[in-house]
Amino acid sequence: MSEVSTSSAAPSLSPEVARRLKRRYAAERRFQVYGLSAIMIGLAFLVIMFTSIIQAGLPAFQETRIRLDVELEADKFPTDPAELTADGLRLVGWTGMIQKSIRDTLKPEARSDAVLMHKLLSPNAEVAVRDAVVDDPSLIGSTLSIWVLAAGDVDAIMKGTIDRNLPEEQRTVNDKQLTYIDRLDADGRLRKQFAFTLFTAGASSYPESSGIGVAMIGSLFMMLIVLMLALPIGVAAAVYLEEFAPRNRWTDIIEVNINNLAAVPSIVFGLLGLAVFINFVELPRSAPLVGGLVLTLMTLPTVIIATRAALKAVPPSIREAALGIGASKMQSIFHHVLPLAAPGILTSIIIGLAQALGETAPLLMIGMVATVFTYPATPMDPATALPVQIYMWSGLPERGFVARTSAGIMVLLGFLIFMNALAVFLRKKFERRW
Repeated sequence: MSEVSTSSAAPSLSPEVARRLKRRYAAERRFQVYGLSAIMIGLAFLVIMFTSIIQAGLPAFQETRIRLDVELEADKFPTDPAELTADGLRLVGWTGMIQKSIRDTLKPEARSDAVLMHKLLSPNAEVAVRDAVVDDPSLIGSTLSIWVLAAGDVDAIMKGTIDRNLPEEQRTVNDKQLTYIDRLDADGRLRKQFAFTLFTAGASSYPESSGIGVAMIGSLFMMLIVLMLALPIGVAAAVYLEEFAPRNRWTDIIEVNINNLAAVPSIVFGLLGLAVFINFVELPRSAPLVGGLVLTLMTLPTVIIATRAALKAVPPSIREAALGIGASKMQSIFHHVLPLAAPGILTSIIIGLAQALGETAPLLMIGMVATVFTYPATPMDPATALPVQIYMWSGLPERGFVARTSAGIMVLLGFLIFMNALAVFLRKKFERRW
């Protein structure tokens, strides 16, 4: 019995082998610690980045408004109903009406006090009153009670961005203006609300009346152009290269160039678009059409490479079975291979669109940094894009644009996260494992 138990026992290790095993296990543990440390550091930086963006951007989702009672004196308006439009009412003395309203509300004691009162209102206030009259001309001759945007400094005081306890010389709002703000608040003429202006307005030199509405429409036009061009061209090119193209030197050169184009800096595509679409074809600068064409060129390599990978993932037996029952080469591809590769193709398109949506450098090269106040009606009208609008806000010195910049980043990140999540969902839902 002792011989059996001795022979079945594990062999003893020599001291040298034991030391080597100990070092190997220690090295494995160190590698795991290094990997976990790298992940934790990356997550920590990610949390810090998102926290700083959210903290800086949340105030931009609220805006401060002041309620005014504006007397719309009939003798200051044109008598012809055809002139009661935004352009026809442009020369009406809106500024005087609004300033009179704030003076009647706060009762200045001196002329200098009236100037301080006027500075509590955003220059956008007269636009709001004019639009109300355009929408309802029957208001002429009556007193209009309307909530208008407060000035950026008043908005910052209400949100706590400017500390009202600082000495007066360190604030952009003096003590007397603080008194006026408190009076308006006590009278129920001051309120904070959701900042619809952020999503409906266009560019402005005043932070409280700036928004991403025009930029979002410009980005939408460009994404539609990218989708309409990159999807058919990219899929057709991928199908030809993967299924029909002969394997020779020319196709090898084409494949190498496609792979290289996927790694080219995006600003190079902007230079190409400037040279071809603007200088040669003479398309208008700052038009979503040009931006969409440039982003299509940038997106095509990604779509082609990802689509070819999806086609390769379809087993050859599918093609052979289709050909074996009498289908032509074209029928086997379009009736069997492409439907099975559709999830991967959809994923590639969504990822390409997400990449194009966040690009800034190529759009800067084609002049989409113009300040645009009105919504583009067609892809040929001047517009800007969401990442370009964020870039322009980041270079402005006013305090309110800091929050606007971070809010724009939050909106852009929201779109990108949604599009990537959609790509993952579609891939998981429709993907077939072979």
